Amino acid sequence: MTTRSSSTPTRRGFAAQLLAGASLAAAGLCMTSQALAQAFPSKPITIVVPFSAGGTTDILARIVGQALSAELGQPVVVDNRAGAGGNIGAALAAKAPADGHTLFMGTVGTHAINASLYKKLPFDPIKDFAPLSRVANVPNVLVSHPSKPYKTVTELIAYAKAHPGQVNYASSGSGSSIHLSGELFEAMTKTGMVHIPYKGSAPAVNDLLANQVDIMFDNLPSAISHVRAGKLRAIAVTTSKRSEQLPQVPTIAESGVPGYEATSWFGLFAPAATPAPVVGKLNAAIVKVLGQAEVKKKIVEQGGDPHPEKPEQFAAFIQAESLKWGKVVRDSGASLD
Repeated sequence: MTTRSSSTPTRRGFAAQLLAGASLAAAGLCMTSQALAQAFPSKPITIVVPFSAGGTTDILARIVGQALSAELGQPVVVDNRAGAGGNIGAALAAKAPADGHTLFMGTVGTHAINASLYKKLPFDPIKDFAPLSRVANVPNVLVSHPSKPYKTVTELIAYAKAHPGQVNYASSGSGSSIHLSGELFEAMTKTGMVHIPYKGSAPAVNDLLANQVDIMFDNLPSAISHVRAGKLRAIAVTTSKRSEQLPQVPTIAESGVPGYEATSWFGLFAPAATPAPVVGKLNAAIVKVLGQAEVKKKIVEQGGDPHPEKPEQFAAFIQAESLKWGKVVRDSGASLD
């Protein structure tokens, strides 16, 4: 007969100890996450913007960043990392410490277009990011220098077809929504226009203002002040409905290209491994500031439509947008290395 020492645990006792240990570990992790959320933010927050200063992505990041600084009690710094259609900034943000102190202002380009457009990405738009909230939906507007001979979509199409390869359109970078708006227009009108990519919307607009390029399908926030000042001519907007900020400007669809529609959107992300309590705290702060009258006013004045939402709603929206724009990319035949 074997005598079991009282110091040796039985199988049942050992299992109970394991279960108790696991419970304590889970409780410890929960307490750690809660403590982290309570302590967050413990230092300045950086919003990585994957395009140059002065463009719509940058404008929205600065509007929201200023409000978030007041809400969270820490400075919010915008870090512009332009290049490769937003991919350089996205890759940098994806690899940042997942503690909530580095955020990313993503776009329809970085999170719904580039995966189909580029043969290889240095990041995964779904797996490498935790969606926080959409910030705003923004129309694009087809603009030209006032000296150009075309004032309407019909006149632009006729001129481009009469001068094949001589009309160019600028964009904030290959793969951006601005680029794809042009690609979609080109595919639907067969106008033979030439794409000229820039590292961000601001330098493209500067060349458009200087009459160095012909047209641009720019995000409304970065173009609207120039339109109002008469420095750029607004030919049409890319959405299905006219913009409240430019009600006199027709849509491309009603101007002779039925079925044309392209809308940009912008949203905030954190690195994928950011703890859920921190994601929740950031989402609550973003939703709160987007509901503030002053923040809403600033975004609307820029031509945007504020759109706060829960992380799961934002994630579902991104999935749907990826399917939509993936088809546009395939149909256009656009592809980048």
